[in-house]
Amino acid sequence: MNMMPNTRTSAVAKQPPEAISPLKDAWIVYRRNKAAMLGTVLLAAIIALALFGTFLYQADPYEIVSAPETPPWTDSAAPLGTDYLGRDLGRGLLRGGGPTIAVGAAAALITLAIGISLGGIAGYFGGWVDDLLMRVTEFFQVLPALLFAMVVITLFSPTTMTTAIAIGLVLWPQTARLTRGEFLKIRELEYVMAARSIGARDGRIMWRVILPNALPPLIVSATLTVGVAILFQAGLSFLGLGDPNIMSWGLMIGTNRQYILDAWWPVTLPGVAIFLTVLAISLVGDGLNDAFNPKLRGR
Repeated sequence: MNMMPNTRTSAVAKQPPEAISPLKDAWIVYRRNKAAMLGTVLLAAIIALALFGTFLYQADPYEIVSAPETPPWTDSAAPLGTDYLGRDLGRGLLRGGGPTIAVGAAAALITLAIGISLGGIAGYFGGWVDDLLMRVTEFFQVLPALLFAMVVITLFSPTTMTTAIAIGLVLWPQTARLTRGEFLKIRELEYVMAARSIGARDGRIMWRVILPNALPPLIVSATLTVGVAILFQAGLSFLGLGDPNIMSWGLMIGTNRQYILDAWWPVTLPGVAIFLTVLAISLVGDGLNDAFNPKLRGR
């Protein structure tokens, strides 16, 4: 009887399992989240319709196509009905999606730029720099957000860019606090100390070593910020502080709010569009949170 061990079988059995990259692992967890995948599909469909309305559907959303307040599915010229002036709501929904989502995305980028810069500097250097920047953050945090955004837009012209900047200026404190906490936690880890010991400069350590490892919660925060910014933009347009020359869902609600008792659809349809967009973004944000946070993967 041959008692020699099968060295080939033993070598195969002792091989370590193939390592999975963090991004691939996060994608596997995210893909298993049915709510997150539903939100992804819904958000992709909304963005596709917005792009279609902005770049391919060139019909003027301000053009009067039928009688005022025509109900949905009663006129082939305006399948979704008309507003108080007789403008096609379908055109408005398609053409208004792009500016609405663009404002949300631009505001989120501004929020990230300010929040990561100030929060990263405060968390990395600490001391009086941290105290000073956190006092500035607290000052902006206690300001009434909507009122401050209204003041900024009133002082300047109510353009789409002004709206995005105003929203970004009122939403950055939360991102700054989150970034500060991540930098405070990561700056004491061994690989950061190793980078410091070999003579890496502070700027390289902050933005090339610490920031990439602090990105997962910041990505989740940025995703949710887009939804909050869209709600802000709708609220500002509802109050008449949006750009009247660019169609948006908030502008549609604001211009038709006086006639809601006579016709519900000019207000309800863009409201549903905003609701579905924010819901999709929230589902995606929750999915990213579960995927990047190992403590929540077993929920």
